Amino acid sequence: MTNYRNLTAQEIEVLENNSCWAEDWTRVEVAEGFIPYNFHRVTFYGDIRLGQFDKQVEVTQGFTKHSGINDATLRNVTIGNDCLIEKIGNYINNYQIDDDCYISNVSTMETTEGATFGEGHIVSVLNEVGQGNVMLFRGLNSQLAAFMVKHFADKELKDRLVSMIQADVEMNRPEQGRVGKGARIVNAREIYNTVIEDECEVCGATRLNNCTILSTRDASVYIGAGVICENSIISNGCSINNSVKMQDCFVGEACTITNGFTAEASIFFANSYMANGEACAAFCGPFSASHHKSSLLIGGQFSFYNAGSNTNFSNHAYKMGPMHYGTLERGTKTASGAYVLMPATIGAFSVCFGKLMHHPDTRNLPFSYLMAYGDDCYLIPGRNITTVGLYRDIKKWPKRDKRADSCRKSIINFDWLSPFTVGEIIQGKKILEQLQKASGRDVSSYNYHDYVINASSLKKGIKYYDIALHIYMGAVLKRAVKGGWLGQPVGQTGKGQWNDLSGLLLPDSEEQRMKDDIKNGTLATIDDVNDRFTDIDNNYRPYQWAWTYNLLLDYYGLTELDTAAIERIRTDYVKARRAWIAEIRKDAEKEYQMGDVEPDVLSDFLEKLDHEVDYEE
Repeated sequence: MTNYRNLTAQEIEVLENNSCWAEDWTRVEVAEGFIPYNFHRVTFYGDIRLGQFDKQVEVTQGFTKHSGINDATLRNVTIGNDCLIEKIGNYINNYQIDDDCYISNVSTMETTEGATFGEGHIVSVLNEVGQGNVMLFRGLNSQLAAFMVKHFADKELKDRLVSMIQADVEMNRPEQGRVGKGARIVNAREIYNTVIEDECEVCGATRLNNCTILSTRDASVYIGAGVICENSIISNGCSINNSVKMQDCFVGEACTITNGFTAEASIFFANSYMANGEACAAFCGPFSASHHKSSLLIGGQFSFYNAGSNTNFSNHAYKMGPMHYGTLERGTKTASGAYVLMPATIGAFSVCFGKLMHHPDTRNLPFSYLMAYGDDCYLIPGRNITTVGLYRDIKKWPKRDKRADSCRKSIINFDWLSPFTVGEIIQGKKILEQLQKASGRDVSSYNYHDYVINASSLKKGIKYYDIALHIYMGAVLKRAVKGGWLGQPVGQTGKGQWNDLSGLLLPDSEEQRMKDDIKNGTLATIDDVNDRFTDIDNNYRPYQWAWTYNLLLDYYGLTELDTAAIERIRTDYVKARRAWIAEIRKDAEKEYQMGDVEPDVLSDFLEKLDHEVDYEE
């Protein structure tokens, strides 16, 4: 803690000789070791505290200036050690500025009475005219947001969560705006009621009003030219740049929002990328992406998603090319509750989209393509399981997580086959088998709701789903053998339905228990709630084994996992993996034959496939 003292008469004389003036010099306090010579044309009002100013400050590469304050009006400001503050056009009022900051050519920085710093207000996502369902605060993560939205209708639960968050906000709310250690604010116009934490860089922003910018040395934030951001929270490692306009938003860790993107009442989580387009009342979970000027994300819930364009009909089904951003691994939920099943975008398939929204049951055919030919919509079930695109996603999504280890509030489970997705695969396979049984094997196509499934597509869909089931069961069994927990599960948790809370895969029973524990007070604070999410994630493997153990017994008609059963499951696993790789190889070679891929790209990719046998043991 810094000890402050009053200025000496000699120090006041030096300051006044440098054209400095104070409303009351007795209210200007300084740290021990303060030297007054690096202050010029500074006006002091109210209570001022100043640190030591001994070091050089690098203002740009290879160019340093001595720390100090020049050409500024300050009121009720505390400034730490070795800062350089200059060219303040209007004033800095009611702010705490930590050590080693550089603030230059800023019009106004001010904290006014009643500032909330963007925390504690409720926004409405999924329904742009609905009642608020997500409360914004610095501790928000994708799981908590999804939980609040999902259970919004439970008034008792909602009230308890809101009360917890409000208590957390009130306990941590600063009395003044703050600029953290090592922050840089240059060529910005207006900064009101904003907390800017350590190592953040604000360069050319137009207006920051009632915001919290979470930044650390290992996950700094960049706010760039022309940005207008109001009533919002920006998390560690983000970049907000190039005339972005944002109001009533939460931006999670390592997100990029750029190139004129406009967002209102929307939330974005881990590693999302938004450019050019617009979002309103959007829930953008981890790895959501939008690139096009014509893209409007409105009233939808997205995750592992890449929005296409309705003007250029791009479906973004990139495969071996470097620009591949992925497919809909878990699905995209619309405001009506329907799930979009095609990969990556709805742009080229808008003819089908109206029908899709009327049939939420289509979510039970996961990893499928939905395509339009004239007035007919065709489902190609399970096709995406064997594509190059999905294979690359499985390998690369974890590598694309740009978050610092110290800043990972949102939980992301990267398992592409899990009790959640495999549960849907089981249902999808049953639907296809029932269609085949009802209509026979000699027909050319099958009707499922308003969709047509060609006979060949249905047969292949059953095959693809079976491949995925065998890969999943064999992989989990292999992990159980290596981990030493083979045998009957210790507990019952994990059996039954599984859910996806925007990246967290969990048993439905755990989600229901969480609801009950919030209502009865077992979980008394918002930290308790987030700790429970973490605990559930830490127990993912035991819960997964409980679910998979029953699946193994049911699928193979077993009463126990004896040696013979284990060997049979392992054999089916190896056979399925090799069949899966063979299908992916065919998909890659087909793309090459279309002329979309260079020979060396194909060669490198096939070489990776050849090494897949290394993972069989």
